[in-house]
Amino acid sequence: MKTFAVLLAIVLAHIQTIAQTNMNLTEKQQALVAIAAHEAKGDIEGLKNALNEGFDKGGLTISEAKEALAHLYAYTGFPRSLNALGALQQVIKERTDAGKNTEPGREADPLPKDYDALRQGTEVQTQLVGGQPFNYTFAPQTDYYLKAHLFGDIFARNNLTFAEREIVTVSAISALPGCEPQLKAHVSGARNMGVSDAQLHSITATLQARVGLAEALRCQQAVASVFGETCQAGAPVDFSVWPRGVENPYGQYFTGQSYLADMGPMANVTFEPRCRNNWHIHHKQVQVLICVAGRGWYQEWGKEAVPMTPGTIIAIPAETKHWHGAAHDSWFQHLTYHKDVQEGASNEWLEPVSDNTYNKLK
Repeated sequence: MKTFAVLLAIVLAHIQTIAQTNMNLTEKQQALVAIAAHEAKGDIEGLKNALNEGFDKGGLTISEAKEALAHLYAYTGFPRSLNALGALQQVIKERTDAGKNTEPGREADPLPKDYDALRQGTEVQTQLVGGQPFNYTFAPQTDYYLKAHLFGDIFARNNLTFAEREIVTVSAISALPGCEPQLKAHVSGARNMGVSDAQLHSITATLQARVGLAEALRCQQAVASVFGETCQAGAPVDFSVWPRGVENPYGQYFTGQSYLADMGPMANVTFEPRCRNNWHIHHKQVQVLICVAGRGWYQEWGKEAVPMTPGTIIAIPAETKHWHGAAHDSWFQHLTYHKDVQEGASNEWLEPVSDNTYNKLK
């Protein structure tokens, strides 16, 4: 009972920390974070839940939700945006049928007849970048679209503030693997558009609480990079592709935190950055490792370590002393199974991999 009480206290403290961090964002802003990230992921059910939470608790209006989802077509594409707008229509109908109130909100003010989208968009982009506008001379037409349409036409619609638009944008790009340069640029730009540093940190906490760990880690790394902070989180992996599972029941044989997902004939093992298992030997069986996400290492006793990236397959001969685990700056996932299993097959756990051995790996 004492152990359970300690664990419960840790969980409650963690929840309280997230709640306190999220106080830097209003309920409506937190809803916009979740809405944007689920839209970018194409998670319609998650999006519907986020919309309902925004309407019920955050004072979000239909106009603001519609504007956020329309805004995102410039970052996630028309298919995601149109699907999300369709989901919004479904939510509004379901709420109307259930007798729930959903505030319509105000539409954006009409633009003046002499409105110059290119000139205004250049000014907005200059504010976002801070100092000079970004001139994309390699693709002049794209440069025009960015200035005149995105920052001119879209940002001119005043039913969302510039700060709200950047909160939406940062949250959405955090849900898009491979877009880290753009994410860092928008974290930096968000500060110039009125989003406070505390609010940017809170986007990470909100993503973790309402969307997923991979999205939160991606945001956390970008914020840390822009702010010049130390980030130990490591490059994330997308747990919607390969599940993280539960805390590893063999954790006593690991340095750091690992997770295990039973997938029938094989298992998916997830390692947090720097996590690795002890040296061990598989007797009378061959272990096969298939890296599916992140970056890690495999090493046999007396040999150089071998890097593992998605697609790397290693068959470990029986009676071979070895270890495997994550790189220092990345989460790592591999599938594992045994073949050529003989009678009396077993696994022998040995000593931990020393920091001296591990820290030599780059």
